[in-house]
Amino acid sequence: MTEQPQQPVADYADGRNLWIPFSAVGISLVTMVASMSMTVVALSEIADHFGVTLGSVSWVVIVQGLVITALMMPMGRLGDIIGRKKIHMAGLFTFATGTVITALSPSFGLLIGAQIVAAIGNSMLQSVGTAMILSVFPPSDRGKVLGTQTTMVAIGMAAGPIVAGIILQFLPWQSIFLVLLIPITVAIVLGFAVLDEKRVSRGMATDKPPFDFVGAIVSALVVVLVVLLINNPFRIAVVSPLMIGGALFAVILSAYFVWWELHTESPMLELRMFKNRVLSMASTARLFGFIGAAAFFLLMPIYLISIRGFEEAFAGAVLFLSPVGLALSAQISGRLGDKFGMTLFMTVGFGSFLFTALALAFISADSPVWILMVILFVNGVGLGTWNVSSNSMVMGAAPKAAMGVVSALTNLTRNVGSVVGQAIMTSVVVGVMLSRGFDIPLSEVADNPDATLAYMAGWRTAFLLVAVFALIGLVIALTTRLREESTRDKVVPTQVPQK
Repeated sequence: MTEQPQQPVADYADGRNLWIPFSAVGISLVTMVASMSMTVVALSEIADHFGVTLGSVSWVVIVQGLVITALMMPMGRLGDIIGRKKIHMAGLFTFATGTVITALSPSFGLLIGAQIVAAIGNSMLQSVGTAMILSVFPPSDRGKVLGTQTTMVAIGMAAGPIVAGIILQFLPWQSIFLVLLIPITVAIVLGFAVLDEKRVSRGMATDKPPFDFVGAIVSALVVVLVVLLINNPFRIAVVSPLMIGGALFAVILSAYFVWWELHTESPMLELRMFKNRVLSMASTARLFGFIGAAAFFLLMPIYLISIRGFEEAFAGAVLFLSPVGLALSAQISGRLGDKFGMTLFMTVGFGSFLFTALALAFISADSPVWILMVILFVNGVGLGTWNVSSNSMVMGAAPKAAMGVVSALTNLTRNVGSVVGQAIMTSVVVGVMLSRGFDIPLSEVADNPDATLAYMAGWRTAFLLVAVFALIGLVIALTTRLREESTRDKVVPTQVPQK
């Protein structure tokens, strides 16, 4: 595989404003993130409209997650072969098509199918987005660019529920999906107008290797199977033959995927690149970080609304502090990381993450709200810091010709980590409550002091486990930093020429 030669920094600008192509990708990114949270807000009305249960309507979200995670790496690799702009534009049109069909669906079955189409488009956009913007900017701006990208993710996270809530107050649920067409149309126009395939696919291999269909299919099957086993949406007994057989099959498929990728001439994911210590360690830290971060997003709303009894609007305002901290820290850590090194900020980020996990582990059911607000803000700061720094380290260590698939891999790490984290934290809290004799609806927990104590015991166990995950990330960051410093100290003495 032949990579294009590295270009000087001056060739990246060439008299152009590099933030213009970034905006074309950024608008689609904000829309993708916001669309998922907007869909969640609309689930109750969708269920009422089609006369289905909340359990059935949850498949609207489940199929999105399955399709996006299954196709992300194959789409990233395809972008590395045929061009990232092509995948990006195809993703925009596919997402728009699925969104229109969703709004016009006469039946629930067709709506599920439409969401699968939209998720295919979403996976295409997520897979190549990071690689595209990093290809436009010089390597010296990597942290700044990824910081801005993370800020846009935070904007999408915060804006989605707010916009959906306002729309649903005055208009039917179908309006949410029609409104999404506005930013998507803008992204399509900008994509055609300002995205240059040569720039967004910079460093792509010139010999156009064949696409690894076997690796793509097997990896998709592994991801879908693992996500289904962890989420267990069919509520199958954990020790049942079906679950045990599924786990064994997942292990066999994973082993075959590794064997195939190491022996095929044109692998979808070049596993040998993980011999790069920075890439492998930063990827591992990201996985543990997102497993732990799932607890904050899953348990904190339940604590504020079901345990403390706060109104949804007030709870939303408290939770909003986390994406605010994330957006601010992403900008600061990204820009400063370019100057002082990303391992420093990954260390600071996981240190903050560890502090907030321990702080939440020891709060009570009547802790002052201002303490919770400070913790959530600091948590957002930590999340933004280690997310941007670790992502920058992974992408900086990736081969230029594999930027698309590695970009997809970083997003896949986030998605899988979140799914695993949600399953672990739910199991921990439910398990502790069951051990104390409580299996009651959340709405009744606050009315029973013993049940509240049982929930808080599960909460404490969950966040102590989060602290362990944060500590693993911190150790990886410190190890990487010490390794860098020891390497930097090994200076070869300069010989003074003899006169």
